[in-house]
Amino acid sequence: MSQKGFEEISVHDITALADVNRATFYDHYTDKFALLDAMVAGGFHKLLAERNVMFDGTCPSAASAIILATCDYLTATHADPQDCNRNSAFEPLMEAGIVAAIRRTLLAGIENKAVPEGLTPEIVATTAAWAIYGAVKQWFYTPNHQPAAEAVQPIMNLVFPILATVSSGAPHSSGALHEPVEAELTAH
Repeated sequence: MSQKGFEEISVHDITALADVNRATFYDHYTDKFALLDAMVAGGFHKLLAERNVMFDGTCPSAASAIILATCDYLTATHADPQDCNRNSAFEPLMEAGIVAAIRRTLLAGIENKAVPEGLTPEIVATTAAWAIYGAVKQWFYTPNHQPAAEAVQPIMNLVFPILATVSSGAPHSSGALHEPVEAELTAH
């Protein structure tokens, strides 16, 4: 992408540069967008692995480490402002890839937990992933933003209540988790 913007790159360009044939490419990826998603996810998951971050659904420090990793990943992938400006169409693709990687990481820790009625672990993980990314993106684009380590706790204060909706009961249970929400809604 140093020579062409993502939208200008073809599968032929990718296979020629990688010295693989198109059939091999399509055996692994449906299109260049799937390749990008795999690259973004791989980079983010590599960062988490280097930091030994695993989320089991109960540990606030692991969620904090995911937030910090998101700050660091966004900072690293946007290190060259000239490249980011030239590839503005690339930004939503990166965003979707990062959110998907955060979602997969969170879902691994909550997929077997109980959630309030009407929700699924997938909905909780997706909501938390977008909340994390959205808050980190706002932090990143705020002029003279505070250091990433200082941004983690305020973001955590917003995100952890979403993750705290799950419990270690039977998967997808209803009942007690749903009642406080109902009571709160009828009180207003």
